[in-house]
Amino acid sequence: FSRAGAALKMRFSNTELKVGELTPNLPVLTFSDIRLLPPTYQGASIVSQEFKGLTLQAGQFRSGSLLNRSGHSKMSAKMGHLPQLNAVTDRFNYAGADYRFNQDKTAVGIWYAQLDNIYNQRFYSLKHHEPVGSWVLGGSLGVYDSKEDGNKRLGKIDNTAYFSLLSAKYQGNTFYVGYQSMHGDDAFPRVFNNVSPLGNEVPTYEFAGREERSWQLRHDYDFSFLNVPGLMSTVRYIRGNNVKTIGGFEGREWERDLDLAYTFQTGVLKDLNVKLRNVVARSNYRTDIDENRLIFSYTWKLL
Repeated sequence: FSRAGAALKMRFSNTELKVGELTPNLPVLTFSDIRLLPPTYQGASIVSQEFKGLTLQAGQFRSGSLLNRSGHSKMSAKMGHLPQLNAVTDRFNYAGADYRFNQDKTAVGIWYAQLDNIYNQRFYSLKHHEPVGSWVLGGSLGVYDSKEDGNKRLGKIDNTAYFSLLSAKYQGNTFYVGYQSMHGDDAFPRVFNNVSPLGNEVPTYEFAGREERSWQLRHDYDFSFLNVPGLMSTVRYIRGNNVKTIGGFEGREWERDLDLAYTFQTGVLKDLNVKLRNVVARSNYRTDIDENRLIFSYTWKLL
């Protein structure tokens, strides 16, 4: 099956309004292209950059198109790794502000989101990168605070999520270490079936279970430093524990990812990205996963 959509775009000064079929990439609703047919949303968004360094955004979505169907329908939630399809709504509202300063080396953000009558969520972020000699050191810190909303169609919701992802870049190498923790009576909520920008979330496991603690080690390499532009590799390992499972025992899980990607630099295939991903994921409370993915990505620019 397939799906087609369109959006009307209007611009005044440095403010842009879009109405129609949208692919949002927000801290509170992140676009996910991990499946053949990525989810889209029907509604309106506005982005304003009238003031230097400050980006203001707001919007409302009335329905969503999921990754396994061609039509669109009301929206539901996902708690941790479990879909909550028995509660639906036709309103997702959001507003947020991001401010960059310190010569664009530092950014702070504050966001609010509401999946009407299911949950509401606040997000606070801090990002910074700093050149130190031949290195570039960076850090990303974030906090999500989520509660039930309106008539509580999923009952009471209580989750606070903290994450940190630190990086060190030297020539073609980038090293990462991350820590993430869940607090409260519930797993992390998000709109089904999207990913989130949590520091330790990956396309296979979320590491966002109830009371879960997780660590990440990662290494990226840009082969342009070996005169092979367009070739990139990623090795990532994440381990989580302390999950409060339905069965009453401690949930534990780990995942190892290997990515090798190449973007064609010239010729008729220019800008086509081909990625090979190998994943091994193990858990004592959810399904083990062994998979290989071959992912093709291409953006066709009409103008």
